[in-house]
Amino acid sequence: MTKLLLLLTFLLTNTYLVFAQYTIKGNVKSEKGESLPYSNIILHPKDSKKIEGSAVSDDNGVYQITNIEKGEYWMEVVTLGYTSFSTDPFLLDTDKVLDFKLAEDVEVLEEVAVKATVNNIRETAGKLVVDLASSSLVNTNLQDVMKKIPGVIMMNGRLSYGGQQGIRILINGKSTNYMDTESLLQDFPAENIEKVELIQNPGAEFEAEGSGPIINVILKKNAKFGTHGNVKLNLGYDNQEEYGSSFAIGGLKNKINWQFNSGYRRSSWLDDLEIERTVKDDIYTQKTYSPYYPQYARMGGSLDYYLNKFHTVGLSSRLRHSDSERINENRTTISEAEQKNELLTNTRYDNNSTVFNVNPYYQFEKDKHSINFDLNYVSYANFNNSTLFEVGGEGIPFDDLNYEQDGTYQIVTAKGDYKWTKNDNLTFYAGSKYDVVETGSDLKTYVSENNEFIFDEAQSNLFTINEEIFALYSKIDAKYKDWDFSGGLRWEYSETKGVSQNTETQSKPRIISKLFPSMSIGRKLSKHFGTNLNYNYRISRPPYSSLNTFVYYYDPYTSEQGNPNIIPQYTNSLQFSLTYDEQPFFSVGYKETSDHLFEYISQDDETGQISRALINIDHYNNWNIRAFAPLSFHKKMDGYTGFIVNYNEYLDDQLTPILDLSKWSLTWYTSLEYELPWDIHSELSAYYVTGGLEGQIEHDWIADISFALSKSFAENKYKVYLGINDILNRTFNGTINSNQINGRLVNDWSRQNVYMSLTYNFGSDFKKKGRRRNSSQDIENRIKSNN
Repeated sequence: MTKLLLLLTFLLTNTYLVFAQYTIKGNVKSEKGESLPYSNIILHPKDSKKIEGSAVSDDNGVYQITNIEKGEYWMEVVTLGYTSFSTDPFLLDTDKVLDFKLAEDVEVLEEVAVKATVNNIRETAGKLVVDLASSSLVNTNLQDVMKKIPGVIMMNGRLSYGGQQGIRILINGKSTNYMDTESLLQDFPAENIEKVELIQNPGAEFEAEGSGPIINVILKKNAKFGTHGNVKLNLGYDNQEEYGSSFAIGGLKNKINWQFNSGYRRSSWLDDLEIERTVKDDIYTQKTYSPYYPQYARMGGSLDYYLNKFHTVGLSSRLRHSDSERINENRTTISEAEQKNELLTNTRYDNNSTVFNVNPYYQFEKDKHSINFDLNYVSYANFNNSTLFEVGGEGIPFDDLNYEQDGTYQIVTAKGDYKWTKNDNLTFYAGSKYDVVETGSDLKTYVSENNEFIFDEAQSNLFTINEEIFALYSKIDAKYKDWDFSGGLRWEYSETKGVSQNTETQSKPRIISKLFPSMSIGRKLSKHFGTNLNYNYRISRPPYSSLNTFVYYYDPYTSEQGNPNIIPQYTNSLQFSLTYDEQPFFSVGYKETSDHLFEYISQDDETGQISRALINIDHYNNWNIRAFAPLSFHKKMDGYTGFIVNYNEYLDDQLTPILDLSKWSLTWYTSLEYELPWDIHSELSAYYVTGGLEGQIEHDWIADISFALSKSFAENKYKVYLGINDILNRTFNGTINSNQINGRLVNDWSRQNVYMSLTYNFGSDFKKKGRRRNSSQDIENRIKSNN
């Protein structure tokens, strides 16, 4: 019995020694004995720069690092305005008390500002990366960020890339298809963005959806010790006054990293359209004046908990609500041989939407292995009430219309990714993704009879879609001497069922099972030059809303209708690129799309009405030739310029008349930052397009110039930003000469808008007086590397 007790005691003692965890605590003071709050204390394993644990000293200079395993370590202490201190290696086999005294950094106290510049644009692994963390002029919203991406043009809420349409926006790799692009661009805050990636040919790790470029927005992960944040006030004028405010706060201490943000914005916008077309011997002139003033409110936050050096769990969430009421004024004039008839109508819109998103995740990283599990839930609800009613005119009869449309989306996505890094020359990836989408659109149409709206069952419809998409992928990145290779294969299986419930219930099931390969081969040609060739195969599924059989009238002679018979399109993409110091220099791309999703405009000569619907056409071909050059020939100047030559071709010999449209276009773009006297930062952005082809619409030249100024005060505690957009005041002028339509259109929107923001930054970064430098930059960079 005694031997058994001794054995148990021995085992328990050794178990405790093996699994025991210890604490290091103490205080940080200056040589004068003053407590130093907000000092960063970092624990490293012996002979390593890995972070085993960290702490930030409190207001009394006291710190504590807990749950440390037995082992050999060394410590470093860094704080603003003082010389960093590093200990010798030591054995930790019991709790320790370590106090530190730091000397003032004379170099910092007598510091002369030295500015370092980095290449904030680089091309790697088939994608263009634009780093925004160091830019002082990204201060407004996602729309402002788009100006930083070479070749991306934003016009009236629509994005294009040198004549290519169909750009998809991802946020941290997650789809935003359920959101209106214009609202997303205007309302998403720029201060939350770390960098953006322009991906011409996405690899297997991305879903195969889409035919155009992908813009992946990478959000910042808090990398600053202590608590910090900002308050921002926005003012502007865009057809009418605009205003808003936002608040953000975050903190990093021990094992918890958290952030919270909220904001409100009242916007102003104008979107006018004039269409003039010939119908037999008559001329139809349609003018729409459409001002609106949407309001947006948002809040969001995230919490990361570092269980230990290998395991991290986190949760992020966002809530966004928009509300918009507006009245469109429509004037339709029909000019006949001997008379003019005129109809005046108004369309009243009452639209509000709510988006809720929650995203829990788990991350494991150890040595050469990385595992991520991600669950994402999105709930989207939209309500729209519009009334089209006559307010004047003569000679044209019209019955008033009223539409009520409720739209809902429920999206659940589960995703898992594994990464194994054998060495610097070989990395393997694998993963899986499962999406469940439930969406519904309830359209109710009412027709006026005897000054009363009567429900029109024939023009009403409840349309629901249930879709499941399951995907598996694998990918390999390899390097050998001056060569690098990336190849992947993605399999996607989707089952989509749409149900239309009007006079008869119809079901339109669709099952797709396909492999989507992707490949990239690169070679370093010399010290500065490199080359890359990549290929991928992708799918574009029809938008959910386009599958509905509805007919929706924008004005008495303009409508849109759904098409339940459209099928997905498939695109083969090939691109060759040259780089100089990892910056894009020259590239040629070709895309060939079958069953292309095409917005088809048709005209009924008997009624004079035009209608738009999404259809499939046989072929769409695109050539894209790009040249890029940096503009950094002066120490105070940084920027770039470039040209894009684009060719669009649309072909379908089954349509009547045959569709055969093509056009070349040239785009020039530039973005230039320059440091003015008194440390004022300025930015000039501009583009010019010779003309182009968007479906059936051939447009004239378009151009834009935007300018911004930024100035910080009190060591970045306060910041003022002033910008003006669309200085040239150029409208969109297009013509349609196809499908028996002969017409022109002019689209006019808000331009020459002025914007100003005032920002106040607070927190641990600003609690030390005197001149300062970021002495914890290395630590912050290690956290940022996980973004």
